[in-house]
Formats: sequence, structure tokens, C-alpha cells
Amino acid sequence: MVPVKRDGIILRKTALDFESEGVLNPAVIQDRGKIHLFYRALARNNFSSIGYCILSDYKTIETRLSIPVIIPEFEYEKHGVEDPRIVKIDHLFYITYTSYDGVNALGTLAVSEDLTSWQKQGIIVPKIPYNKFRFLSESQGEIGEKYKRFNKLPSAHKKDKEIFLWDKNVIFFPRRINGKLYFLHRIRPDIQIASIESIEDLNPDFWKDYFLHFKEHIVLSPKYEHEVSYIGGGCPPIETKHGWLLIYHGVHDTIEGYVYSACAALLDLVNPEKEISRLPYPLFKPEEEWEQKGEVNNVCFPTGAIVEGDTLHVYYGAADQRIAVASLSISELLKELLRYTP
Repeated sequence: MVPVKRDGIILRKTALDFESEGVLNPAVIQDRGKIHLFYRALARNNFSSIGYCILSDYKTIETRLSIPVIIPEFEYEKHGVEDPRIVKIDHLFYITYTSYDGVNALGTLAVSEDLTSWQKQGIIVPKIPYNKFRFLSESQGEIGEKYKRFNKLPSAHKKDKEIFLWDKNVIFFPRRINGKLYFLHRIRPDIQIASIESIEDLNPDFWKDYFLHFKEHIVLSPKYEHEVSYIGGGCPPIETKHGWLLIYHGVHDTIEGYVYSACAALLDLVNPEKEISRLPYPLFKPEEEWEQKGEVNNVCFPTGAIVEGDTLHVYYGAADQRIAVASLSISELLKELLRYTP
């Protein structure tokens, strides 16, 4: 197993209204000698916005804003903007997050040239009803039983409210591959992948064709006991000479509820639809009290990472209430992953 050093909690909630219930699941990026951290800030009644701070080193807060930098503005995000991830592509910062209207949870994009002024691009995943998803995705044969279990119309839905398939954890690769933008997204229980020339390509015709060939777009499925319930994207993929290193989350059910662990896999550099390897055990899982007890118990939810020399720092939400960081050797992790290639 790869040794992982828990560096502990680096950010806690404050008495400020917008983050009085918790801080969690941060997007992290290095730029111009600073580490920028955008985090989900939780207010009363589960309303979320995105807060911002700057770190002087990987675990020390230098500056922290007292107001959120991205807030709900539109009907589709009126109940919150959640779980950001960030990359820089072609001199433009892409921040993806989940917009939640109280019923629908859908992947959304905002862009910036300076990390300060953000232009919302809106929802970029399909707004597709459950029944239509099943109809299209089963055109090549029946889909897995878990897709039916996780993606069905809620029993208590309002008949006057449009209900769409939940599509979350949208995460861009940090550069173009073969001239295309690639991104991961998650329709439970698997992680899917998509590629486009530009954001404008994400129109209804694109998604109709995508779902007609849905099985071809599944990049990772639950495989081991610690991820048997479902999996989802975590940190933006990290480019290495052996492949794209993907830190994702795996979930398994227990009598006390779900347990969320940080997991690791490798995808092919040129063809990221291809899985090269994955660890058959969690990279790390809830063990500390502050990971086991919080707004949601037993959660290590990785969403951001930076590389400093041979050290990988993984930032994660701990029990949906605080933000922590864990560190490990990236070369040791890659060596371990390569032990499990087919």
C-alpha cells in the first residue's frame, strides 16, 4: 500500500452566514506562485455557494474572503452551487460545479481569465428526463441494473416540475487531447467521459447521439468492495508519463450508511477512454474522527490536487463539514498502480 500522510484540517466553517454549516469539497489550482482554493460553503437549510481563499503553502491559509465568489443567480441553481473543480486550458480557467434547484442536480460551467471575474456558461450536461435516458441508452441492449435503481423518477416528485437525470462531478482534463476538450461526468453508478471541439458542441443532438452509444462512454465502473455501490470523479486528471492519474471517490454501503473513500486509477494519455490500471483498495478512507463525524458521516471526498516535486497533495471534504489535505509520493503511487495493469 502507498503511504499517505494526513496533514489534517486546513479550513473550518465560520460564523459567517454563507458558511455557518460547513466548508467542503474544494477546487484547487496553482497560479503565479500561489495556491487558489475555491470551496463549497454551506449555509442553513443546505444552501450552497462557493467561497475562496489563497494559500501561502499547501496547507496554510494566507487570505480568505468573507463573501462567496460564486452565488446562485438563476432558477436552475436557486438552491445552491456545489462541489467545484478547476483547471486551466488555453489560458482560460474552467470551473465546473453542480447547480441544484432543489430537485435537479446538473453539471455547470463558469470561465475566467483572472480567477476573479467569472462568466457563467450555464448547464453543460444534458437536461434529459429519466425515461428518455433509459430509452436512448438501451438502444444497444439493456443497461446495468444499478442504472435503473439510481436513475428513476423520485416517488415524491411534483408533477408540475420537470425532473431530469442527475449528472454531476463534471471535471475537465487540464489540456486538449488530440485537439479536443475532454471531460468526465457521473451518472450513477459509473464515471463517463465525453470529448468536444468546443463548449458550443454540447447541444441536444450531441447528447442524443451520446446516449445512443452510452456504453461506449463509460470509462470506469465499480469493481472492488470499497467502491461497490457507485463511483464518481474526484480531482482533475494529472498528466504523468505513465498516463492520466485519476483520484476519484468510491462508495460502499454499510449498516451505518455510505462510506466515501479516495481511490486512484490510470487512464491512457492519448486515449483517455481506456483504463490502464486502478488500485484494488482505497488510497485513503475515513479513519480520523473528523472524517467519520460531521454533516455526513464517513466521508473522504477528494476534489482538488496539486503536485510539488514528487509530492501529491490531495484536498478533500471531510465528513461534509471541513476541508483537509493528505500527501503522498506520486512516484510510489504510480509504481503501485503499474502493479495492477492487466
